[in-house]
Amino acid sequence: MLTRLLGMFSKHLAMDLGTANTLMYTRASGIVLNEPSVVAVDVIKNKVLAVGREAREYMGRTPQRIKAVRPMRDGVIADFDVTKNMIEFFIRKVLQGLRIVKPSIVICVPTGITQVEKRAVVEAAHLAGVREVLLIEEPMAAAIGANLPIHEPLGNLVVDIGGGTTEVAVITMSAIACAESMRVAGDAMNHAIQRYLQDTFQIVVGENMAERVKMLIGSAAPLPQPLIAEVAGKDAVYGSPKVVRVSDSHIREALRETTNAILSAIFKTLEKTPPELAADIAHNGALLAGGGALLKGLDQLIARETRLKVIVDDDPLTTVLRGTGRTLEDKEFYSRVYIN
Repeated sequence: MLTRLLGMFSKHLAMDLGTANTLMYTRASGIVLNEPSVVAVDVIKNKVLAVGREAREYMGRTPQRIKAVRPMRDGVIADFDVTKNMIEFFIRKVLQGLRIVKPSIVICVPTGITQVEKRAVVEAAHLAGVREVLLIEEPMAAAIGANLPIHEPLGNLVVDIGGGTTEVAVITMSAIACAESMRVAGDAMNHAIQRYLQDTFQIVVGENMAERVKMLIGSAAPLPQPLIAEVAGKDAVYGSPKVVRVSDSHIREALRETTNAILSAIFKTLEKTPPELAADIAHNGALLAGGGALLKGLDQLIARETRLKVIVDDDPLTTVLRGTGRTLEDKEFYSRVYIN
């Protein structure tokens, strides 16, 4: 009775604690937050100056005493204290006003997460003021968010490409039958673009610029119409400001190693898939979710190489969070998908 009464005054939250972005969901309002996973810290005073979108603008533009930190790396916590501060800031932002009791939260994590990394996520959430923490694996959350029949004895192939990790999983009967978790995803694409531009055009660009180039003209397969973008940075030889014109074919070449690694993870998962589930996948195809799904032509490349039908979710950036949030509606019905 007391638990039910407290539940009336508490909020249940879902969080996609991503390497690039953090998203939050409440039962009452749906998606209520979508901010970069970045924290700006005054290293002398050990004080947080900005979090999220504001802190993102600090990246590459700060004096020595201020650091713009991305506390999540490869889908897991890299800086525990900063992550705790970030989670606390986002929870406070979502739960504005009086909180009678602490909220409960469901957080999605990569399939390759270790027990130590799981404990770090749970502890960071508890220290940020959360009462109960449940964890769900990202491909499972993506499958729920895309309305796949996860409870049925059918094979569903999910490819979730986030900022820090690519998760490939075959899901059946509310569990993951086989999976590959690879710490190569959106961030690796940005770094590949930075390396390529420096090697080919002798220009040094920041991570934000590399990401903008990826979004503007990046592709995994040839485009119907060629695209060109002007890229501004610093001359690698003389150190002066420099602007170069770059085509989609250049960026496609820069991303080739990363896209091949994603294909390799898919093939490794399919190799481990039992024949009956493989037959289901041949009929149903593969779901593509996560921010990486927005890379132009990636679905075509995967379809051509695997000979599978590839379905890109309607809103791939929020697929995982929508699925995580949906488990809040009926925790008992989805009890088997939680991993802690």
